[in-house]
Amino acid sequence: MVGRLTGKVAVVTGAAPRGEGVGNGMATAIAFAREGARVVLVNRHAARAEKLGADIAKEGSEAAVFAGDITKSEVAEALAAFTTRRYGRLDILHNNVGVGQDGTPETIELDVWNQVLQTNLTSALVCAKYCIPKMREGGGGSIINISSIAGFLGLSGGPGKVGYATTKAGLHGMTLSIAADYASENIRCNCIVVGSVYTPLAARLGEEARERRRQMVPLQTEGTAWDVANAAVYLASDESRWVTGILLPVDGGLSAIRQWPH
Repeated sequence: MVGRLTGKVAVVTGAAPRGEGVGNGMATAIAFAREGARVVLVNRHAARAEKLGADIAKEGSEAAVFAGDITKSEVAEALAAFTTRRYGRLDILHNNVGVGQDGTPETIELDVWNQVLQTNLTSALVCAKYCIPKMREGGGGSIINISSIAGFLGLSGGPGKVGYATTKAGLHGMTLSIAADYASENIRCNCIVVGSVYTPLAARLGEEARERRRQMVPLQTEGTAWDVANAAVYLASDESRWVTGILLPVDGGLSAIRQWPH
C-alpha cells in the first residue's frame, strides 16, 4: 500500500462484475483501497459487492456496500447521503456502470435505446448531481467517468452499437461540461476511454475473439482491468491535481495509431 489515496473516500459504481474474473470496477475498487481510500461499493444487488467488500477487508482495507438502481435520482441521492454519513466526506466518484446493446437506428427498439441511455448516461449524471455538493463541502474532489473507444470510433462489420456508442460519446461531453462548471471549486472531472481490455464480459466472446482483439491493438498485447484501475488511481489522486477535462484513452494505441498503407 503506497497511500496515494490515504484519507480519501471513494464511491465506485458497478463495482462488482457479472461473472468470474476481474472487471474494471472491481479492479478500481481494489486499487483505491490498496492506496488507502475507504471505498463505497455500489451494485444493483448487494451479494456480489459484499463478496468484494470481504476480499478488500481481508487485505486490511475498508469498504462499505450500497445496493440500488443508481439510474434513479432518489437512489443516487441516498448513495451520496450514505457515503457521508458513513465516512464523513466524499472525495472521489468513479462512474463505472454501463451496458452494451446491439442495434442500428433501424433495428434498435426504443425501450432498449432508453435503457442504454438511462444506464450509461443518466446514472453518471444523477451520481454527479448528488455527489458534487458533498465534494464541495470537503474542499474539492475527483469525478472519473468510464467510457469506451466506441465513443470515438464508428464500429463497422457487426450488428450495430448505436445506443452504446451514443452514450459513450455523451459521457465525453458530460465530462468536459462538468470539468468546466466546477473547476473553480477544485472539483475535477476526467474520463477514461477504455479499449478492448479483457474482462468477464469480454470472456463471453470466446478465445478466438479474444485473440482477434489482441491482434488489432498496436501494442499487440492484451489490456486488463488493472490497466484501467491504474489510470483511475492517478486521476483520483493529488498527483493529477492540475488535470481536468481530459479524455484519456487506455487502449494500447488503438484510437491513435494506424498502420501506414503500402
